[in-house]
Amino acid sequence: MSTPDRAGPSVEASVEASVEASAPTVVILAAGAGTRMKSSRPKVLHPLAGKPLLWHAVRAAAAVRPARIVTVLGHGREQVAEYLASADDLRTDGTELLHAVQERQLGTGHAVGAALATTGTLTGTVLVTMGDVPMLRAETLQALARQHADQGNAVTVLTAVVPDPTGYGRLVRDADGAPVGIVEHKDATAEQRQIHEVNSGVYAFDGAVLTDALAQVGSSNEQGEQYLTDVLAIARRQGHRVGAVPADDPAEIEGVNDRVQLAAMAAELNARLVRRAQLAGVTVQDPATTWLHADVTVDPDTTLLPGTSLEAGTTVGNGCTVGPDTTLRGCTVADGASVVRSHAEGATIGPDATVGPFSYLRPGAVLEAKSKVGAYVEVKGSTIGRGAKVPHLSYVGDATIGAGTNIGAGTITANYDGQTKSRTEIGEQSFVGTNSTLVAPVTLGAGSFVAAGSTVTADVDAGDLAVARQRQQAIPGWVLRRRAGSRAAQAAVAAGATAEPDGGTGTGPTHTPTPTPGA
Repeated sequence: MSTPDRAGPSVEASVEASVEASAPTVVILAAGAGTRMKSSRPKVLHPLAGKPLLWHAVRAAAAVRPARIVTVLGHGREQVAEYLASADDLRTDGTELLHAVQERQLGTGHAVGAALATTGTLTGTVLVTMGDVPMLRAETLQALARQHADQGNAVTVLTAVVPDPTGYGRLVRDADGAPVGIVEHKDATAEQRQIHEVNSGVYAFDGAVLTDALAQVGSSNEQGEQYLTDVLAIARRQGHRVGAVPADDPAEIEGVNDRVQLAAMAAELNARLVRRAQLAGVTVQDPATTWLHADVTVDPDTTLLPGTSLEAGTTVGNGCTVGPDTTLRGCTVADGASVVRSHAEGATIGPDATVGPFSYLRPGAVLEAKSKVGAYVEVKGSTIGRGAKVPHLSYVGDATIGAGTNIGAGTITANYDGQTKSRTEIGEQSFVGTNSTLVAPVTLGAGSFVAAGSTVTADVDAGDLAVARQRQQAIPGWVLRRRAGSRAAQAAVAAGATAEPDGGTGTGPTHTPTPTPGA
């Protein structure tokens, strides 16, 4: 039996090295000024479906499983670099994310040259895409890379056939249909402008050919820029194979140059996200008024009613009802829950819990299973226990409400004294009467009761009743003396009331009702 050579590479290591060698590099061009956006914010950071344009580009690139992603920055590069460094939802799966700087925007060829200055000469496939083409799918990039490799091309360009090619570079083919070059719209002849197959700005290159050809790209054109498109013609002249892959959907190559295009693309992308949810088993009653962000997930058999907006990483479980007129941002909604005409941000809504109508859940609100937050209730930084209810007209801030507890209408947890915030702790199966104020920090024990109208400033032991209100006084004849001739006085007389013989200088008998918890 032979002994393996421990000094040699393992099979696993060899496979990993092979995968690394075959993995492409993706270059994302994101240096443009975006002047038509008329904004201090870099164009690639403008949001679409809840995420910056650049987020969509990076996510599509990461799905190709590249060895590295190089983002070319220019205008507003500090803001873009900060976003890339801080975004926790890009999910590049460990792919190295590099930045290159294009100090002066001298064309797409110049931008890719800036990327190569950062990485050095690259071998294998280099995919080039753009930061302002958010509809481009990962599947399309994968198909481009696959065909580029299968055909042994030096350059493969992604194209599309569009009804109106104005503004796009045209793909010029020879008599046999082979691509020979790309002509920018401003440089195209009248005959070339009749071509409807256009350049997407997305390419696959052989790294060595790209490096060599970029050194030969000039700037003798209408814009005085170095066009990346010139690499195609240079490669062909050198005898390299050049190919083109038409995109299945022309919308994938559309870029964003101004806010009109941004809005149009938002509507188109939202329609696709809604359709995807519908095909996955979600009922959407009115797609025209339902908005979904790109990272939202909704499970089957959930119903979204008109005017619903699910934003910023919201997840909705199975069999829920959301809407109408509801916005959820960064929320988790568990199976069977219902949210009606409400706004929530950073909230967790448990199984079979109900919210609304007209509720406001702020960050840190947690509703456990079968709990209820009803009409005109605001909850912030609080946990509503299993089966507990806050039915209406209350504010619950920085509190823990135990299972099965009922909070009466008009209850306020007074959590802020002007300097610090304190918590309110309410045990399970407790009852707080209507129009009560609980001044934090305060603890109500399990099974305790608070009488309606109380202001509670001290802890209440388990099973105790807290009554914290002024004793009621009744002053007989006050209306007839102090509001003589008024409608109230006339009604009182009709009901048999008489003025007190002392002329109203004294107080009548006092009636003190038996304290009860309230409704």
